[in-house]
Amino acid sequence: MSTAVPVTALTGHLGAGKTTLLNRLLRRPGARIGVIVNDFGEINVDAGLVTGQVDEPVSIAGGCLCCIEDVSGLDDALERLTHPRLGLDAVVVEASGLAEPGALAQLIRHSRAPRVRPGGVVDVVDAVEYFATLDDGGMPPARFSVATLVVLNKADLLPDDERERTLAAIEARVREVNPDAHVVRTSRGRIDPALIHDVALAEDPPDQLPIASLLRAERAAADAHGPDHGPHAASASVRVDGTVAPGAVAELLLDPPAGAYRIKGTVAVETARGRRGYVVHVVGGQVHVAALRPAPERGELVAIGLDLDAAAARARLEAALTPSTGPDPAGLRHLERLRRLTSSTS
Repeated sequence: MSTAVPVTALTGHLGAGKTTLLNRLLRRPGARIGVIVNDFGEINVDAGLVTGQVDEPVSIAGGCLCCIEDVSGLDDALERLTHPRLGLDAVVVEASGLAEPGALAQLIRHSRAPRVRPGGVVDVVDAVEYFATLDDGGMPPARFSVATLVVLNKADLLPDDERERTLAAIEARVREVNPDAHVVRTSRGRIDPALIHDVALAEDPPDQLPIASLLRAERAAADAHGPDHGPHAASASVRVDGTVAPGAVAELLLDPPAGAYRIKGTVAVETARGRRGYVVHVVGGQVHVAALRPAPERGELVAIGLDLDAAAARARLEAALTPSTGPDPAGLRHLERLRRLTSSTS
C-alpha cells in the first residue's frame, strides 16, 4: 500500500480567511491532519486541536503541528510529519510568511521528503476586498495560475444587489489565467473537507484525546450561522474485480469527469510478467501515479467534486475500469509514463 501523504498548500492574503478555513478543517472529525506554519501565534490555530513543534511533533487530538522559521526547514518538517509512525492522513502548509503560492507549490512538489505527494493549492480570496487589494484591472493575479481550488470567501458580506456580479467577476479573472481551477463560493471558511482530504471516519479515532471533540462541540454550539461545512461535495465510485485496461485508466487521469476535483483509487493491470498494481490520485488536474505492491485483487476509483454529476462521473469511472482481456503494452506504457513523470517531479 502507498505510504505517500498528500500535502496541501493553503494560501491567501492576510485577512482572506485562511486560518478560519484551516480551523474548520481541524474541527471536523475523521482524519488526522498535520499542519506546518511559520508562526504559530500569528495564525492562532485552535488550541487543543493541533499542537507540537518541529523537532518533536506531538500527536494529540487528531494532528500535529510543525512551526518553522522559513522555507529552509520545510523538507525536514514534511519528513517528520509524513513519517508512518504518526499515521497522519494529510498535511496542510499554511503559507503566511513562507513563500508565494507558486514557489510553495514547487517546494512541495519537489520535496526531498520521500513520503510526500502534492495535495493541491487552495487559494483563499477575500471576495469583499478583492478588487481593492489584489486586482487593479490589469493582468489577473499570477497566484491563480498555480491554484487547484480557489475559495471565494466572505461572500455573505457582499451587498445583496452586488453579490452575484462581484463573485462572477472574480471567477472570470481566475479563469483568465487558469481555466481549469475549481472555484467555490463560501462564507466563514466553510468548505467540505472531502475536497481537501479523505474523511474516513464519522467520529474521532479511538486513540484521540477528548478535548478535540469537546472543542468541536463548543464551536458548533457557538456558531449561529449553521454547520461548519459549506455545500457538500458529491462523489461517485466504482469497483471491479481483477485486472483492468491500463490505457483507459491513464486517459481518465488526464481527462477527469466534469466537476471532479479529486480522483483516487487503486488498480491492477495485466502484464507479460504478471499482475502489476498502481495507486492513482488526481487533485485539480495534478496527476500522481505510484506503484502498489502487492497488486490489489480489485480495482476501485472514486471521483469527488462540488459540481460533480455523480451518474455521469460513474459512467466515466466504469469505462476506465474496463476489465482487461490480456496484456496491453501500449496502454501500460501510457500509465507507466504518468508514473515516471510523477516520480521525476515529486
